[in-house]
Amino acid sequence: MDRRETAALLAYIGRLDPRTIRTDQGEVRDQLAQWHELLDDVPMATPHGWDARIAARQHIRTSPYQILPADVVRPWESYRRNRLARHSDPTPSVDPDDPAAWTAELVGMRRAVAAGIAEPAQARAITSGRDGTDPRLEAMLGEVGSCIPPAARAALAPYRPARAAREAAIAQGRPDALSVRCEWCKAQPGEPCRRRRIGPDDGVRGTAPRATPHPGRLDLAAALQAQQPAMA
Repeated sequence: MDRRETAALLAYIGRLDPRTIRTDQGEVRDQLAQWHELLDDVPMATPHGWDARIAARQHIRTSPYQILPADVVRPWESYRRNRLARHSDPTPSVDPDDPAAWTAELVGMRRAVAAGIAEPAQARAITSGRDGTDPRLEAMLGEVGSCIPPAARAALAPYRPARAAREAAIAQGRPDALSVRCEWCKAQPGEPCRRRRIGPDDGVRGTAPRATPHPGRLDLAAALQAQQPAMA
């Protein structure tokens, strides 16, 4: 605040607490110089909730001690910290290949938020609850159904035959064989069944994933699926 605003603040404080009033001209000048020096970077008011008069009034209401400049500075610093804590840096509008401009825009936004000139920018969660969820986002998620869009899933199917077969079975209401352990090849739930590679000496040389599960695994998944309605 400038000297005129500091003088106006002192006059306001004097009306609420006469103990702060100075009658000697020299004391008045010294008091004004002291308060202006200590409140030089504290605004009188901002567009978003800060007012030095409210801070001074609150101190006079709640404290028996005569107000000091620090009793206005402390609430101002708390106000700044609170706003920065609620601020999430938005993506700058400048060219990301220009680091200087990118940094300058981020710093400028933070300073404006801390000074009470701009509102904090808050990042919205995709699934933050019922309130505040974008209806367009909900419709998009409902259409996609997963993190992989249908077109991409279809394009990946030839390269993921076991997963594609599993998804097709679930979509058609058939048992999900990969939801159970395979007793034949010992594949764990979620893993595809594996076939053994036999060498010329009839020894097992390795295994490779199967595009389809073993029949016994299918039977076990079907039996468990049949039991679910009875267990509900």
